[in-house]
Amino acid sequence: MAAKQKMKRDDNSEEFKWPFGKRNYMFFGAAMLSIIVGYIALGQGSITLAPILLVLGYCVLVPISLIIKGDPDQDESEITEREN
Repeated sequence: MAAKQKMKRDDNSEEFKWPFGKRNYMFFGAAMLSIIVGYIALGQGSITLAPILLVLGYCVLVPISLIIKGDPDQDESEITEREN
């Protein structure tokens, strides 16, 4: 039988940080708001406002929220400054 080796964790490895910052979440929130309002308008029978809001949310704001460079380190530094 082959002896199983335990995987050793590298002490120099950094902890995983989520790559999205405050700006990313703001754009994503705006996209969700636009999509929700678009579906509500669609339910009300709007044939002009609803498609505009849905396209804005799905095709513009969601991709922007994923593409723009957020700074997650800045968010953490703002929190620590507020605590002090």
